[in-house]
Amino acid sequence: MTPDTGPRRRRRTVDAAPIPSATERTAPAGNGRTGARGGRAASSSPDVPPEESGDPADPIVLGRRIRYRRKRLRITLEELARTAGMAPSALSLIENGKREPKLSALSAIAAALDMGVEQLLGSKAPSRRMELEIQVERVQRGPMYSALGLPTVRVGPGTSTETLEALAALQQQLGQRLEEQAATPEEARRANTQLRARMQGVNNYFERIETMAAELLAAIRHTGGPLSEHHISRLVEHVGFEIHQVPDLPHSTRSVTDLRNRRFYLPASTAGGSPWSVLLQAVGHHLLGHGRPASYGEFLEQRVETNYFAAALMVPEASAVDLLARAKSQRELSVDDLRDAFAVSHETAAHRMTNLMTHHFEIPTHFEKVHSSGIIHKAWQNDGLQFPTDHSGAVEGQRACRFFSARQAFSGTNRLLSHFQYTDTPHGTFWCSARVEGSEHGEFSISFGVPYEHVKWFRGRATNYRRTSTCPDPACCQQPSPALSELWDGQAWPSARPATHMLAAMPAGAFPGVDETEVYRFLQRHAPAVELDADLA
Repeated sequence: MTPDTGPRRRRRTVDAAPIPSATERTAPAGNGRTGARGGRAASSSPDVPPEESGDPADPIVLGRRIRYRRKRLRITLEELARTAGMAPSALSLIENGKREPKLSALSAIAAALDMGVEQLLGSKAPSRRMELEIQVERVQRGPMYSALGLPTVRVGPGTSTETLEALAALQQQLGQRLEEQAATPEEARRANTQLRARMQGVNNYFERIETMAAELLAAIRHTGGPLSEHHISRLVEHVGFEIHQVPDLPHSTRSVTDLRNRRFYLPASTAGGSPWSVLLQAVGHHLLGHGRPASYGEFLEQRVETNYFAAALMVPEASAVDLLARAKSQRELSVDDLRDAFAVSHETAAHRMTNLMTHHFEIPTHFEKVHSSGIIHKAWQNDGLQFPTDHSGAVEGQRACRFFSARQAFSGTNRLLSHFQYTDTPHGTFWCSARVEGSEHGEFSISFGVPYEHVKWFRGRATNYRRTSTCPDPACCQQPSPALSELWDGQAWPSARPATHMLAAMPAGAFPGVDETEVYRFLQRHAPAVELDADLA
């Protein structure tokens, strides 16, 4: 049974696909309406400029345009609220950009202001001062400002335009300085952020790859269960390649594909784990038609697709969905069971849960892979859980909240069992299961979870382990407690371990991080029936 202690606060249910905003549900532009005050056509009003380039759904812009129009008509907040049929406090939240109005409320406000809805939704600020107010407010509500822990400046009628100019300029310079500090990994950060947005758009489910994997499994007559070495060999033969394990694979690579001689080269040693998932990723590169990546973003996208391809072969969709459906009917959904049924890593099983749960069962999910140092290496969510981000929106490389299950799992005494936990956050209550796995790069926790309203389907929901996180508030876990600060402030001088991989510029070449000269010499050495030139070996 789910514990009696429900979420500490109400939260809006996160749907599989985002609900259209009020602006997306309005009638097409051009449907004018007659205002309530003067009876003239709304489209004739000169007080608010027509919509230009920008985001008309921005609640800050919308609120400022409503306030600007109201003051031009010399209407008080209370008068407009009464005419529109809403409480003054609700209208104040809308004007301050802290609440997006429903379509009915927006229509009532537009009518009271003698305008059409589509005219009110223009994206251009009505004046230079209004533009500055919007700019300052938008930055103060963004992740960069929140992460700095700075107090917010209340922008009101008493704030001079000169002060707004100075604030806006300071914010712009601060953003530029942060951009300069992060210049070397900036392309990777932006590419990761953009790729995550695309994955969220499809709920991390790639139908084309699922179909391709199912067809391949049918071609090699795989009927279910774990993918054996025999099946993998048949699959490689089916696509017209050979497998070669060699002791001298270039250090910067996990596998090398010889397209001319149709060979997959793998390391002879399996100290780092099974080579089969790496081989399946190499098969994926070939079958998915990947070319030389033109950008780091394309490189990342190819990596995501090949990882997905390998997982879809090792944990076939049809068999996995059947297992998950049975478990859901018994309220026993578990990453552990999926992992054991297909003999894959806990990380692969958790990834497959994110691929399948929303698409097939309408259950939003989140996932984290966190190093023992607390640094996030991978993250995914479509359930509303907020991860820490830098000013560009990137999650990878940030430090996870120490009260999240991904960090708490490291303090457990029994690593053979999964760690279950509820976490109360400003955005709602979430349930997670986490497991610590070792690798050649250290220990990582693999965390999978869902919002509180969906925990009833999962094993581990009866846990009493509960923590509260208020991140990105620095007082949550980033700053020492006042007692510790009083004892040690000015008395400690730690020597930080340099993270050279984060400081170095993006590796040159078509495949980031790969020594192409070493790869080409390797292929020359291993090419069949070739006489080696001393300059090439």
